[in-house]
Amino acid sequence: MAKVRCKLIVSIVLSAMSLAANAQESEKVTAITPPRTPLPSEAQSRAVTRFSFIVYGDTRGARDGVEIQYEHSRVVDSMLAQITDLKGSEYPVRFVLQSGDAVTNGRNPQQWNVSFVPLINRLTTEGEVSYFLVPGNHELTAAPQGLRNYLDAVSALIPPEGSVRRLLGYTTYSFGYGNTFVIALDANIAEDEKQYDWVKGQLDGLDRRRYVNVIVFCHQAPFSSGPHGGARTESQAIELRARYLPLFNAHHVRAVFSGHEHLFEHWVERYRDVSGPHRLDLIVSGGGGAPPYGYSGEPDLRDFLKANDASHVTLDHLVKPGVEPGSNPHHYIIVRVDGEKVEMTVVGVDWGAGFRPYRSNQVGLETP
Repeated sequence: MAKVRCKLIVSIVLSAMSLAANAQESEKVTAITPPRTPLPSEAQSRAVTRFSFIVYGDTRGARDGVEIQYEHSRVVDSMLAQITDLKGSEYPVRFVLQSGDAVTNGRNPQQWNVSFVPLINRLTTEGEVSYFLVPGNHELTAAPQGLRNYLDAVSALIPPEGSVRRLLGYTTYSFGYGNTFVIALDANIAEDEKQYDWVKGQLDGLDRRRYVNVIVFCHQAPFSSGPHGGARTESQAIELRARYLPLFNAHHVRAVFSGHEHLFEHWVERYRDVSGPHRLDLIVSGGGGAPPYGYSGEPDLRDFLKANDASHVTLDHLVKPGVEPGSNPHHYIIVRVDGEKVEMTVVGVDWGAGFRPYRSNQVGLETP
């Protein structure tokens, strides 16, 4: 009798799990509401040379699927205040770049619908700014459900399939605004040849007299010193170093923004080519609400520097994160564009309101 009862309980549990899984597969992620006034087309924004945009990443929270991401909500509150303050200035915020890990499990529609999408709707409707997201590892876009959920969430925000600014069948895209061109790179598949060829084609075809600033954002970073970096070098970082950094240098990309590490750090790569000395800023900003990380050590750069010796490449770890997670607060970055001049302000949130990763919380991305 006990065995029969046990089998019955197991059967009920398995049936409940199957029903939950089927419900999850049938639920659809609600598309993020686009701003009432979308970002102007590349042609319409040609004359724009002064504006701001926001960069941040890693917003996943412990109660995804149950309630709004609380830590992320504090970041959004601060962003909206900054957007309001800058609205009437020479440098209004025009868009937000999010470097991935929106939710903990990208295959779960409830986590998107309950915890993430309503917060982003505040930015797009109250803040009236465009929002661009690239997938992180937690989006799980290698799985059909994860890919479908991500694409449903951003369907009204990113270039449509068939656009010259969208890689067909991928999550990779680009857009131009004013004098700045932005590439959204899926670093989860940094080894993918088709993606590389498409990115190269986008860069090869750019009018650099117009697009004086080229920005890339992705999830994994080429260099980092948190638990995903340091002595441990992940395959995506190796591919980004070997494939993409030489390409970015050849086209004088201005900055790469990434997340993955829940902290802030800033690397500067200096190199030379036939046109003289240049600088590429590599900024890690994963302070959007996920549990903070701490510094774990410097990555081994010897192979990278040796491979790029002909370009006289050097690397400077301009800002290192704190060893204790508590010294790496939730934050975001306001990037101000003024012609070819690009400056950053790092804004700490809540208990990190006084965050000063430099001598202040501001720095210029000067060339070289």
